[in-house]
Formats: sequence, C-alpha cells, structure tokens
Amino acid sequence: MTDIAKIRPGLPPGRAALIAAGLVFLDSILGQVATLPNLVPWYANLVKPGFNPPNAVFGPVWTLLYALMALAFWRILILPEQQGRKLAIMVFLAQLALNVLWSWAFFAAHSPLLGLVDIVPQIILVAATLVLFWRLDRLAGLCLLPLFLWVSYAGALNFAIWRLNG
Repeated sequence: MTDIAKIRPGLPPGRAALIAAGLVFLDSILGQVATLPNLVPWYANLVKPGFNPPNAVFGPVWTLLYALMALAFWRILILPEQQGRKLAIMVFLAQLALNVLWSWAFFAAHSPLLGLVDIVPQIILVAATLVLFWRLDRLAGLCLLPLFLWVSYAGALNFAIWRLNG
C-alpha cells in the first residue's frame, strides 16, 4: 500500500461548511443570549475606559470575526488528515468554547473578574489556533489574525472595566 492510499481525505466541502458555519453560528447565538439582556442597564451603567468603542461597533466587528472563524475552520476541515490537523481542530473548538463562556461570565454573571479569568486563556488559545492553522493552511491562519487582535483588545478593555468597577 502506498502512502497516497493511506491518506484520508478531509470532509467534503459542503459538509465542512455546514459544520464550520453551524458551530460558529451556534457560538454567536449562545453569546448573544447572555449578552443582549444585560446591555441595559447593567453594562450601560459600568464605568468604562476612554478606549471603549461605541456599542454600535461590536455587532459589525463580531459578525466579521465569526465569518472569518467559519472560513478558517472550513479550510482546515476540508484538508486531508495530516499531522497537526486534529490538534488544530481541538484547539479551535476550545477557543470557541471560551469565546461563548466569556459572554456568560462577563455579561450574564455580571462579573468583569470572571470575564478576565476567561479571556486570558482565550487569548492564548486564539494565538495557538492561529499558529496551528497557519502551519496547515496560511489563509486559515491569516483569517484568525483579526480575532487575535480583537480578543487581545477586548482583554485590555475587560481588565480596565474590572479595575474601574472593582
């Protein structure tokens, strides 16, 4: 048996698209369930730093980030099985889980401290996912660069809100 015959293909593109878009969309919806009911009055009444963006920025930014996450994940799912692919998928799913848990920790629990406890490992996992995806598919890795930058910024914002309201 040749090495070529041993290669297991990735998921079919359509199935991979359903999985990637479905998981990322589910993550988004679960985050919104925790966030939206807590914007007013709780979040609106928090003291925020001067670098806090207007609320209208968050929706478009996260829509773009979720689309890029789904595209990146899809590109990895359609790749043939190879060294590092399973780990990249597991780390992506872990950062996706921390992403939604942040909304529940920060907004639903009304706790900037719990949000901070979540976002620090989340930043590390997003960075790790970016590197792992980059090694397998450069475009997939590049798709996660805006997420890494935004979550890092959100971490600084979360820290400042915790300090100002603690």
